[in-house]
Amino acid sequence: MFENTAAFSGFSVDDIAKAKEFYGTTLGVRVTEDHGMLELHISGNTRATLIYPKADHAPATFTILNFPVDDIDAAVDELAKRGVVFERYDGELTADSKGILRGLAANMGPDIAWFKDPAGNILSVLHEG
Repeated sequence: MFENTAAFSGFSVDDIAKAKEFYGTTLGVRVTEDHGMLELHISGNTRATLIYPKADHAPATFTILNFPVDDIDAAVDELAKRGVVFERYDGELTADSKGILRGLAANMGPDIAWFKDPAGNILSVLHEG
């Protein structure tokens, strides 16, 4: 029924102005604003990702956006320079000093580093190798 629709994703934040600054300036994504909502124009996507305000926003407890990169070390270094703090999670594998979980080395998936937007939503940069 929906195989030919141009579906798109969206998520909430508690402060549109902070989200616009973070996604537009810190991450460098093209952001537009209309009717109090934001659209992220991510290269390669046919539709923009919608960000909408929600007064009782609760941060997602899962990764809402993954940004594939060619060089995860360079991406993490640049984001850290821009003030991004990387998350560390307890588990089978431990992130390195940069916050990168080296999954490829352990044959457990991509190298990945998680971080949060100002609303507490979880994002990642990853290198699939």
